Formats: sequence, structure tokens, C-alpha cells
Amino acid sequence: MLWNIARAAWNLSMARRLSVVIRGSLSIAPKSGALHDPWVKKHGLPFISSKRFSTLESQANEGLIPPELLTNQTVLRPDHDIGQYADLVTRVTNFHNEDKGFMVLAGDVFDVPIRKDIVHRVVRWQLAKRQQGTHSTKTISEVSGTGKKPYRQKGTGRARHGTLRGPQFRHGATMHGPKPRSHAIKLQKKVRRLGLKIALSARTAEGKLLVFEDLAIPSHKTKNIVNYVSQMENTKKILLVDGGPVDDKLKLATRNLRYVNVLPSIGLNVYSILQHDTLVMTRDAVNRIVERMHTPINR
Repeated sequence: MLWNIARAAWNLSMARRLSVVIRGSLSIAPKSGALHDPWVKKHGLPFISSKRFSTLESQANEGLIPPELLTNQTVLRPDHDIGQYADLVTRVTNFHNEDKGFMVLAGDVFDVPIRKDIVHRVVRWQLAKRQQGTHSTKTISEVSGTGKKPYRQKGTGRARHGTLRGPQFRHGATMHGPKPRSHAIKLQKKVRRLGLKIALSARTAEGKLLVFEDLAIPSHKTKNIVNYVSQMENTKKILLVDGGPVDDKLKLATRNLRYVNVLPSIGLNVYSILQHDTLVMTRDAVNRIVERMHTPINR
């Protein structure tokens, strides 16, 4: 009983001392002697009052945010802040860098806030879903061999065995081994769609999204694509996205180049975008992607 009374008295004393800090958040002016409380002076907690908040400043750091939480890395940004859902205007060209007009990119597809956690979830879902899962090992009932007892139970001085197909014998069974199964994990459709929007927005913010009028080339020769890609600045790996089925000449021209890949718009995905530093899309591909992103999700 005495212990409970002493504990309650100590809690009341601590509550009165901390009320100095809490009083600022309620926009109530503290009493004249409140700031001179010896407990406050002992712990060195400067008091800052405002109309809407009160806070405690660390004496070691002048600002409210510790410097170790700030980053010094330079982030490439366009003229406006990323993730404002603002419609963007981009120049339309072709492989010969000829002006083909302008095109408006939908802000809710090409200018969404960047979230690495969503991209991570989508990539993990893609990689898990594409695993074949055909691995298989044989159990004791599946391995070939006789079912006869190898020798009598007692009298030989050896360990007792009832079969030669056990996991302890050569060519025997594998216990608790892998069996064919699906590695796929579930991910909501809206999260998958958001991941594709974030990947497109990231390439747009980096200036690595190019819009072409079309992907027409004069012949199926690989040297044509090599010459076109060599004219692009700061391009190591490029992904070409066409609206409909990919042209046969473009397939033949790019299939021998490890740094150039071609996809139809229906096959555009987050993992492929991240694997290439430059994304080239046609007008038709952009329109189809925007239409796909605006289509209501069937539940």
C-alpha cells in the first residue's frame, strides 16, 4: 500500500514538471516561475513556445533536424518538383533526331511521387512469379531399388537396416527435398499499376524517356541500330517500346545486340525499365500505356 502511494506521488511530481513543455502546445502562457524550475535547468531543456506547437531543441545541433539524417547526394530533378501530378510536354523525334512535334504526357502516369518500397514489391513479385518451380527430388518410395531387408536384424554386429533406399545410402532417397511448386506471391493490381507509374516517372524525371514518332528503320541490318544508338548521349542500355506488335525488321536488327531490347506496349514492365537506363517509346505506345493506366481495375 505504501509503495503504491509513493509511486503515485512520484508520477504526480514528474507530471507537474513536464507540464512546462506540454503547456506550450496548448497555447497557454506559462507562469512566471515555470521556466525557472530546477528540474528543467538540471536537464538543460530550452523551452520554445508557439501558437500551434512547442518543441525541444538539442544543444548540440542548432537546427531541429540532426545533420546525420540529411543527405548530401545530388538528385537530378526537372524544372519542377517530382510527384506533382502535372502534365508534361515532351519533344517527339525519331532515330534521325528529326522534329516531329510535341506530345503531352499525363501527369498521373509520368509524374507521380517516387516510392522505392512500391518498386521493390513489384520487382519481387515479378521475379518470384517467373520462377519455373520445376525442381524435384525423389523420396524413399520413388527411388529405384529393392525393398528387401539387406540382412538379418540381429547377430551381424552391424546397424539395423530395413531397406537400401534410405537417405543414408548412396543412390538413396532425399529427405525433405524440393518438390514442384509455384513461387508466385500475391500483389494487388493497384500496387502493380502504381509500380509501373513510378518507374515511368523516374525515367521521365531523369530525362531518360524519349518519345519517337515510330520505330521504322530502312532495313534489318544491325548496323543501322548501332549507328542510331551511338548518336544518343549517355546511353548504355536502351529499351524500345512500340505500340503494337514489333516490326520484323526491328526484331532482326536488334536481336544480336545485348544492349538493345524491344517490347510491345502490352509487355512493358517495371523490371525491364529498371534494367535499361534509357527508355524509348513511340506515340502509340504512350497512348496505349496511358489508356491502360486509366482503365478501371476489375475486382
